[in-house]
Amino acid sequence: MDNRRIITAAVGSLLMLGLVSGNAMADDKKMDMEKCFGVAKAGKNDCSSNKSAHSCAGQATKDRDPMDFVAVPKGTCEKISDGQLKKM
Repeated sequence: MDNRRIITAAVGSLLMLGLVSGNAMADDKKMDMEKCFGVAKAGKNDCSSNKSAHSCAGQATKDRDPMDFVAVPKGTCEKISDGQLKKM
């Protein structure tokens, strides 16, 4: 496995831990979320901005499609390899 895949896997794991702990805190305070494009795994997207490809969540057909996003805590997207706040 090359270094980029290792880093991406590590960041993904940390992101999931943040989302799990963030869900536990959601009752106490509302977290600000942002759309992070280009990081979703196939079938794991939150929604799509490309209306002609598919309509919404879980319908992404390829990994890291720049037209699909996942919602992440604000400030996280810039830390993810290839994550973009705006669709490409």
